Amino acid sequence: MFSNIVTNSTRVFNFVLYNIQFRRFSSIMSNKSLKIGTHDGQFHCDEALACYLLKKLDEYKDAEIVRTRNPDKLADCDIVVDVGAIYDHDKKRYDHHQREFAHSLKSLDISLPYVTKLSSAGLIYYHYGEGIIRNELKKAGMENLTRCLFIKMYENCIEEVDAVDNGISIAEGTTRYKCNSAISSRISFLNPRWNEESSPEDSDKRFESAMKLVGEHFDDRLDYYITSWIPARSIVESAFHDRFKAHESGEILVFTKGCCPWKEHLTELEEEEGVGDLVKFVLFTDQHGHWRVQSVPKEVNSFESRIPLHQDWRGLRDDVLSQVSGIDSCIFVHASGFIGGNKTYEGAIKMALNTIKAVNQ
Repeated sequence: MFSNIVTNSTRVFNFVLYNIQFRRFSSIMSNKSLKIGTHDGQFHCDEALACYLLKKLDEYKDAEIVRTRNPDKLADCDIVVDVGAIYDHDKKRYDHHQREFAHSLKSLDISLPYVTKLSSAGLIYYHYGEGIIRNELKKAGMENLTRCLFIKMYENCIEEVDAVDNGISIAEGTTRYKCNSAISSRISFLNPRWNEESSPEDSDKRFESAMKLVGEHFDDRLDYYITSWIPARSIVESAFHDRFKAHESGEILVFTKGCCPWKEHLTELEEEEGVGDLVKFVLFTDQHGHWRVQSVPKEVNSFESRIPLHQDWRGLRDDVLSQVSGIDSCIFVHASGFIGGNKTYEGAIKMALNTIKAVNQ
């Protein structure tokens, strides 16, 4: 009996000792610095952004950046971007320079419309971007908007990096002027000049500066969408769904608590609802509490309106405008007719409705 107790105690001791040793080993392994591999020499915006995005993930936040073209050193890296001539997500290899590579977001996810060839930045963003954005949205309790912002950030931050790195021009033909202030250009300026001496250590420090610069750009854009774009979207969406309260036609949108950036949101909401170019005017108050009536542009960045304010009113002000329009309390109508003002809500909505009526006659 005593021998059984000793034997059992020995087994328990060995089991506990094994667990302690295992935990120590696991701790050592978990503290092992992971390595993110990329090429050395002249750097570009795409791998600087790819490395920055990876270091925003908990898994790689403390990872070492290894800049080399040595195959043996790259093989020792846990993840490799922009070098190695391999794209294999399972192996965590993300290069886009190999001849057979032709992936875009659309080729990887048919639900996405973007056909620009991916760089290492786009590849890393495709595989890890939603996780990065979700982590930021969790802080604001808005994880449900992860996919929405994933798309917005690609379209307005990542895609241009992909295009520039792959030599894809923004438009066909001869450009009218040069743009050297875009993020890819600013990153390229951090490389040593042709007649400037630079050591590998200096090059690595410059790459760190490139990661910091493009990282600030990415974070600023993401912060804009979380703290500004989403709140504006909510306001426009509410006004859009309440549009029939303003008028039975649904052609007038009213912002009851001041204005916000609305053109992009309105266009997208109309597309989502399948109502075409329904809304013609947007009403909102200015800093004096007066009402503005603004024509909806034909396109988001267009100066041409779907319906400009009445031709006979354009360029007129105050009493003259009220007399010609037959609407009390008028303030002004811009010479192009894209915007006007009235001291009252009733007057502003009459300006919109009378214009629509005149066009439809």
